[in-house]
Amino acid sequence: MLVDSHCHLEYDSYAAEGDAPIERARAAGVGACVTIGTKLSTFPKTLAVAERYDNVWCSVGSHPDAADEESFTDASQLIAHAQHPKVIGIGETGLDYHYETPSQAAQATNFLVHIDAAQETRLPLIVHTRDAEDDTIAMLEEKMKRAPFTGVLHCFTGTAKLAEAGLRLGLYISASGIITFKNAEPLRDVFREVPMDRLLVETDSPYLAPIPYRGKRNEPSFVTHTAAMLAELKGVSPDEIALRTTDNFFRLFLKAVLT
Repeated sequence: MLVDSHCHLEYDSYAAEGDAPIERARAAGVGACVTIGTKLSTFPKTLAVAERYDNVWCSVGSHPDAADEESFTDASQLIAHAQHPKVIGIGETGLDYHYETPSQAAQATNFLVHIDAAQETRLPLIVHTRDAEDDTIAMLEEKMKRAPFTGVLHCFTGTAKLAEAGLRLGLYISASGIITFKNAEPLRDVFREVPMDRLLVETDSPYLAPIPYRGKRNEPSFVTHTAAMLAELKGVSPDEIALRTTDNFFRLFLKAVLT
């Protein structure tokens, strides 16, 4: 089976469909999903989706885009929510300098607090980074010196430098539908070099639908197309990619247990 390691099933675009997206995922061979927290204010909605399904887990965190709206002085709230059995990761968190707001300082403060939570709970850190590679690497390296933590560079779109730094720190690298896009050859080159034992797959749905669905709403069942592209890049079968990325997922997210 495949695991969609990063999606947003609590978003309103899925509400009218009920169980249909999960059923389509199962039919496509996607046996589990993680719906990702993006704000503490909406975490109850995220958790409710995870509680509804045996094969869905969630994370708790605040996206860097929300840093001016939700600021953290310590990790206590994140740590408290992380005690729930369905919460298997911290984030998504990180740095996004693509736009002028939120402020870089506010994002950095929140990012560091999320790392504190990952260190305290021993849950994987789910890292979002865009146009902020040097600062992301520096903060991860500095915090790793103080105490170990695990994690994933989600929806990876960065350079070989960022991938190499993440791998050196013990992080995993997650491929989204972007690797199927026509203009993504430099990104595909990066993924050709990522070791098989450090790869994950995701949709980041409802965003970033892969070819042949680009421009449409994404959903967990579409992760099969990302996996197929990874198989092509690695010169292995889609079944091998499914086996390896699923093994990697459960090795990283130790709290995820299928019943």
